[in-house]
Amino acid sequence: MLLQSPRLQGIACEKHHSSQLILVSVICGPAGPRGILGESRSRRHNPQVIVLKSTQFMTAFSMWAAVGSCTNSSGQDQAPNAADLSLREVHEAVFGVPLVDLSLESKRQYIVDREHGQYLGHPTTQMLPDGTIIAVYPKGHGEGPIVLKRSTDGGRTWSNRLPVPESWASSREVPTLFQTEREDGSVRLLLFSGLYPIRSAVSDDLGETWSGLQPIGDFGGIVAMASIHKQADGDLLAFFHDDGRFLRNSGEPSAFRVFATRSSDYGLSWSEPWVITEHPDADLCEPGLVTSPDGTRLALLLRENSRTYESFIVFSDDDGETWSEPKELPKALTGDRHTAKYSPDGRLVISYRDMADASPTRGDWVVWVGSWDDLTNTDPGLYRIRLMDNTDSWDAAYPGLELASDSTFISTTYGHWTIGEEPYVVTVRFNMSELDARSSGDYSQNIP
Repeated sequence: MLLQSPRLQGIACEKHHSSQLILVSVICGPAGPRGILGESRSRRHNPQVIVLKSTQFMTAFSMWAAVGSCTNSSGQDQAPNAADLSLREVHEAVFGVPLVDLSLESKRQYIVDREHGQYLGHPTTQMLPDGTIIAVYPKGHGEGPIVLKRSTDGGRTWSNRLPVPESWASSREVPTLFQTEREDGSVRLLLFSGLYPIRSAVSDDLGETWSGLQPIGDFGGIVAMASIHKQADGDLLAFFHDDGRFLRNSGEPSAFRVFATRSSDYGLSWSEPWVITEHPDADLCEPGLVTSPDGTRLALLLRENSRTYESFIVFSDDDGETWSEPKELPKALTGDRHTAKYSPDGRLVISYRDMADASPTRGDWVVWVGSWDDLTNTDPGLYRIRLMDNTDSWDAAYPGLELASDSTFISTTYGHWTIGEEPYVVTVRFNMSELDARSSGDYSQNIP
């Protein structure tokens, strides 16, 4: 699909994987540029089309408007014809921050699981106190038997699929994994599987053995639990969303709402859920938790599923009991299933699926680097990273994100990494010093 306007009849942007260039072709009409009409969300392999709307388009247009000449459909020379823009240039025009593209660096990519003809998706990870990483993910798109694996070398290699309880084969939604420290200092692992009813499994021996999936109450939800917060008194608050179909198993969609539920026994039992935020027009879901550096304030980053707005954010100043009205995030953070960690120097690192309009990395697995103040001020941050190039228009990147003792980030997710294959699960390793260097054009540092 091409954008239509009186003078600028279309812009086709084709990404060449070998050169990492965006080829911008301009087809000129008889009149001057008066606006951009229309939009396309398809941008993969046929060829891709990237839509630069309104101010984003005009910013990008100004970068190449003076280059070359333009030939209209009658063969007459007018203004620009075509220009090659690097992926970084288009990215910076759209988001206002640099891009570090790691997607072609196969040496930092480690396969967690891959099976011919089998969809493997949506992993969650936890790093145990000894540095072991455990991962769970479904054999299917959300729904499907849950797979459990371990890595003892920072995600470079992974175990075979480990034995799990029989009931894990009945999982109907993305499994999520958390750990919490009990009063005696021991670690409890909690696994959740959503829809109606939400079920959980528990391990008190660092994941060596697990209980079966059991309902946590007479309520359901989607991607449950998306985040968990431990309050000052030791209670756990878990956050999830529903669109009306599964909360009481009505099957009838209504409005998207984000809920919280409480546990006072380290995750063994849970309260009735209550609504913490909703929006009259936006579909808010998949709350990703971020805590302020001093621990006094909470934020939830929210996917916007109608694709009408950017992603949203809400804040709590009372340990998660009440929340502010939702406000839009900058385009640089628009996406799905935000997962956050602080780097050792205090910066925020957030991994997610890019779903921003006009993004040259839309649908890809990306990371945002910025600060807590960027979130509170809705600023675009420092830079973004593309970890891997998803060959599907959206289906990828519900990421786990861990920080090793040597300051290496270890992120794990699924995606359509190979054209013609079902999705599979990979781990990518990176650190802040190399990313800072790459953001300024220095690619001399070693891969962690």
